Amino acid sequence: MSRYTKKDILERVEEEDVEFIRLQFTDLFGSMKNLAITSSHLKHALDNKVMFDGSSIEGFVGIDESDLYLYPDTGTFSMFPWRPQHGKVARLICDVYRPDGTFYEGDPRYILKKVISEAAGEGYTFQVGPECEFFLYHLDDNGLPTNITHEQAGYFDMGPLDFGENARRDMVMTLEEMGFQVERSHHENAPAQHEIDFRYDEALATADNIMTFKMAVKTIAKRHGLHAAFMPKPKSGVDGSGMHINMSLSRNGENIFTDPSDPCGVSREAYYFMGGLLKHIRAMTLILNPTVNSYKRLVPGYEAPAYIAWSARNRTPLIRIPAAGGGDARIELRSPDPSCNPYLSLAVCLAAGLDGIRKQIQPPAGVDMNINTLSEKEREALGIERLPRDLKEAVEEFTRDPLMKEVLGEEACRKYVEAKRREWEAYNAQISRWELENYLLRI
Repeated sequence: MSRYTKKDILERVEEEDVEFIRLQFTDLFGSMKNLAITSSHLKHALDNKVMFDGSSIEGFVGIDESDLYLYPDTGTFSMFPWRPQHGKVARLICDVYRPDGTFYEGDPRYILKKVISEAAGEGYTFQVGPECEFFLYHLDDNGLPTNITHEQAGYFDMGPLDFGENARRDMVMTLEEMGFQVERSHHENAPAQHEIDFRYDEALATADNIMTFKMAVKTIAKRHGLHAAFMPKPKSGVDGSGMHINMSLSRNGENIFTDPSDPCGVSREAYYFMGGLLKHIRAMTLILNPTVNSYKRLVPGYEAPAYIAWSARNRTPLIRIPAAGGGDARIELRSPDPSCNPYLSLAVCLAAGLDGIRKQIQPPAGVDMNINTLSEKEREALGIERLPRDLKEAVEEFTRDPLMKEVLGEEACRKYVEAKRREWEAYNAQISRWELENYLLRI
C-alpha cells in the first residue's frame, strides 16, 4: 500500500492531469460502489466532506438515517491505467462514517478493521495471500455475458489452446501498473478458466486488492471482447472457481506459524488457529460461499472441498498445509469462492482463528487420503462432517454461532441473513431447465 498524504495526492492529481477521482467502497454483499468527483472537488473529499444516501445501498442504513460520509484512505490512491491519457481517472478506497464522525458499523471494511485491531492488541499481524480464479466467456450480440467458450484448454495449457492468454497477459500488466506484485498466472483446469495470484499482504490491503483485482480483470476482459465471470460454478460438469485463502500470523515481523521441528512444519499456534477455523467453518460458510450458486461448486469430484478435514498431503480436505520453507508456513483454506465479500471473509477467518488460539482448540487428526472415495460410514467413523449443502443450511448454521454476530455486529448480521433468506426463497420459486427436461414430458 502506498503512503500518500493529502498533499501528495493533490500535487499528483495536478501534475498527472487527473480529471476524475472515483471514491470507492464495498457494500455488505461484496459489490463495489463508487461516486465520481472532479479534481476540483478533491480537497473537499480529502477533508471527509462527501456525503451520500446510505439508504440506497442494500444492507446499509434505513431512510430515517440515510446520510453517510465517505472518508478516503489516502494509502489506496491509484491511477486507472486503462483510462485516457488526458483527463485521467484515479481512485480512492473509502471508509464509511456516520454524520457524528463515528464509523458506520455496517461497513465491511470497518468490520475487518475491528478484528484486525483485536489481533493487533494481542500482538498479531494477519497476513493473507488469495488465489483468485475466474472464467473468460464470450459476449452475445448485445454485449451481454454468456457462459459460452469454444476453447478446450486445461491446466497450465498455453496458446493456441488457451484462447485467453493475451487477455490474461494484459490483466497482469495492468495490475502491476497499479502496484500489484503478481507472482504467477496460468490457465486452470476447466475450459476458459484462469488464475492470477498476487503476493500476500496484511489483511486489509489484501481485501482492498481483491476488490481492485476483480474490477481490473473485468475491465480488461471487456476490452478483449470477453466477460470475466467470478461466478463460482457457471457450468455444470467442470470445475468451479475458488478463491483459496492462504493465512499466517506474524509477531514482530516473524511468522509464528513456522516450527521446523513439527512433521508438518507448523507451530502450536497454527494448529490452534486451524482448530478455530474447523470449529466455526459451518457458520462461516455463509460468508465464504454467499450465493445459491456457491453450493453447486462444493460437491465431491470437482477440485473443491465438500468435507471438513485437514491434510498436509492431499487436496481433497477443506484445509491444506502447503509445503513451505524459510519461515513461510501457512494454512490454506480451500472453500471460499470469488463471489464472497473479501472484507467479511477475512474478518470471520481471523476471528475464528483467534478463537482457536485463545481457547487452545486442537484440530482432529489430519486425513491423508482422498475423502471423496470414502463411504459415508467410513467418514462417520473418522468424524468427518460435511460443509453445508445449500444456502438455506448455511444460513441456519450462521445464525447458531454467536461468534458470527460478534464479528459482524447485530444489525449487519440481521440484514445479511434476511437478504440471503430472500435469495433462497426466490431461487426455490424458479422453474429450472433440469425440471422441465425431467418432468414436462413424463408427468
